Amino acid sequence: MPPTYPPLSLPAVLFAHRGARAHAPENTVEAFRLALRLGATGIRSTAWCSADGSAVFDASGSVGGRFRRRSIAGTAAADLSEHLVTLTDLYRDIGADFELYLELPDPAALDPVLSAASANGALARLWLSHPDLEELASWRGRCGAARLVHSTRITSMERGPEHHGARLRELGVDAVDLHHMEWGAGSVALYHRFGRYCIGSDAQQERVVVSLLGMGIDGVVSDHVDRMVDSTATI
Repeated sequence: MPPTYPPLSLPAVLFAHRGARAHAPENTVEAFRLALRLGATGIRSTAWCSADGSAVFDASGSVGGRFRRRSIAGTAAADLSEHLVTLTDLYRDIGADFELYLELPDPAALDPVLSAASANGALARLWLSHPDLEELASWRGRCGAARLVHSTRITSMERGPEHHGARLRELGVDAVDLHHMEWGAGSVALYHRFGRYCIGSDAQQERVVVSLLGMGIDGVVSDHVDRMVDSTATI
């Protein structure tokens, strides 16, 4: 058995992608509640800002049928589909005793997310992601105890992971999220040397989760909460 390495975050956070989406409709209160009941310690999703300033969970940022699509940004929360959940709904129905990792493709969602998390005492358990590093770094002064995550690929790093890790530390960006295939024990150790958290995404198989945890990864993202949780028993 290969050696295992300690994560910065003890224990590693188990993020359920859009809730327990392998077992329930994604981005619903049902899916989020089930994920936590199955043993996930975090939830990862994507949030958008509605026309009236609510943070809404959705994968694409638009709603409606094929010929009547409309953006969440152009629609009030009350006029959106009933299945769509706001961050305020989530905290009201489930509480805030979990890590919450949100991708924010539209920076307009940042303030509603921070407002809802702050109102529920959950800023310190909030992880916020954007693929543009400079945009992400510009949020640092507004985010307080929330962690910032650069979601990227190694092929997008012009000067490689070591320079990238140093740059994250310089900008106050707390973590890097890479596809699980791009992580190795050496790259995890490299980012840890700069004090940055490491997150492995799209970990759908138990063997992948076990491998990531053995590397000392700080967070794992999976659609299959049961597999992800079961994998921790082997570490």
